[in-house]
Parts: sequence; structure tokens; C-alpha cells
Amino acid sequence: MLKSMRNVVLFTLDEAGEYREEIKKSRFICYAQPVFSEEEANAFFMEKSDLSARHNCWAWKIGKDYRFNDDGEPSGTAGKPILNAIEYADLTNVAVLVVRWFGGIKLGTGGLCRAYGGSASSCLNAIEKSEIKQLKQFSIQVPFEYTNTIYQLIEKENLIKDKEEFVQLGLKLDLTVEEQFLDAILEKITELSRGQIVIKH
Repeated sequence: MLKSMRNVVLFTLDEAGEYREEIKKSRFICYAQPVFSEEEANAFFMEKSDLSARHNCWAWKIGKDYRFNDDGEPSGTAGKPILNAIEYADLTNVAVLVVRWFGGIKLGTGGLCRAYGGSASSCLNAIEKSEIKQLKQFSIQVPFEYTNTIYQLIEKENLIKDKEEFVQLGLKLDLTVEEQFLDAILEKITELSRGQIVIKH
């Protein structure tokens, strides 16, 4: 049986978004978009970057992987604050680009962090989000006398039935459930069958 873990709820963007802001005569434009691979993120950055701007700084996070780029700003003042905005919003599968046109007034390292992080946060906050469902698949070997019991459980708990196969000793099922409910489902299956249903995961 798997050990219970604290479930971290993650979200992704439903659509692309854009946010514009001027800070001490520097112009900032932030673009954000859902992405599902590093290649997709890089293509998004190439499309939205403006070569007339002084800096095109970005960050992406896909699953648990991430990367960021300061693009000439002092180290840690642009890409990391953008990534921090992504993580603070509990987002993943997202790419964020902040384009800056320098207005002649230096912002300092603290000001840059606030400007890049703030632009990213404002952009992300304005976009609709959806929760990412973390799914787990497992297999069970069901003796014939428990087939009706397991069918009722599948319907009651809204389990996803991926594959069903009759074998010599009964029924083999491949099922999918949200990760946060996995432990409880496995316990119910064991209790209902008094341990007669074999679980593989």
C-alpha cells in the first residue's frame, strides 16, 4: 500500500495572456502561455521576443522542470523573479516572457526584481486557470464472485476503466484514478474482497 502524502494542487493556464506596465519610464510587456514541452516554450519566446527591446527575459515550468533567463539583466533580477511568480501561483506547464524597453532610469537590483516579478504576477493573475489532475493507473485481478462488487465500486467512485480482460481465474482490469484518491480506493478494494482481489501498481 502506498503511503499517504500531502497533495499539492497545481494549475495551468486556460489560455494565453498579456500585461503592459510602465515603471520609471521603462516599458514592460509580459506574455504568458500554456506550454507542454521545452520546444514549445522556446518557440513561444522566439515568436514574442522583440529585438528592438533591451531585454527579453523569460522563465518556463513544465511538470517539475524549469528554466529561466535574465537576458543581460543583473543575475537573479529577471528570470528568477518571473519563475517565482509562476511558482507562487502554483502553476506549471506555462511559459512567461517579459520584454523591457529601457527608459533611461536605472531601477536597481531590487527594483528590477519587483518589476519583472510584478509584471509576471499581474499577467498570470488575470488569466483563467484550471486544476491539473494528477492521475495514477493500477491493475486488479478480480475473482469471478467479486465482479459485480467491483463494477459497483467503479461506477460509485467514478474510476476510469482503461482495459478489461477475462482470464482463467476471473477478471483483469486496468483502472485510473486521481492520485489523491488512490490510497482510499485501494483500501476499499481490499476491504470489499477481504484481500481476495490482487492489486498491482
